[in-house]
Amino acid sequence: MKFLLAIDKFIERVSSYSLVVSVFSMLLLSVLTIVLRWFGQTIHWVDPFVRHLVFLSAFLGGVIATGRKSHIGIDIVGKYFESKNKVIVCKNIERVISLACCLTLVWMVKASWQFFQVEAEFGKVAFLGIHSKFLVAIIPIGFSLIAYRFFFIFVTSCNSRGAAS
Repeated sequence: MKFLLAIDKFIERVSSYSLVVSVFSMLLLSVLTIVLRWFGQTIHWVDPFVRHLVFLSAFLGGVIATGRKSHIGIDIVGKYFESKNKVIVCKNIERVISLACCLTLVWMVKASWQFFQVEAEFGKVAFLGIHSKFLVAIIPIGFSLIAYRFFFIFVTSCNSRGAAS
């Protein structure tokens, strides 16, 4: 369990720092583009790079939100039992939801990996000499990290002590 917790904390730390760097890079490059337009100049690779940073930021935000259990969810049944102080029922609902999300994300990882393979075979250089397969790799990596976070939530919810809850 300590090993899984260490992996989860590492993912949280790397995702948080990467998200901060990504957001500041988007801001800096966007402002740079605006300033350069005043002088009739442009850097052609900035706009596609910023678009991919937005894409990366969305996945990093998902990774962080999942680990903090604040991801988007509709939990009417859970809220009902929570209001009735049915703690065991709430924990079981959390287990079912986290397991279902994890299994769904495993399927998404598989599908996105197939997309990555197609892009690796038929893709081309996007900008700055970066092949499009590396940009598409954001998808399976992001889904994998989110799947791990749901897996970790499931495992810790099944732990009788609830060590990392």
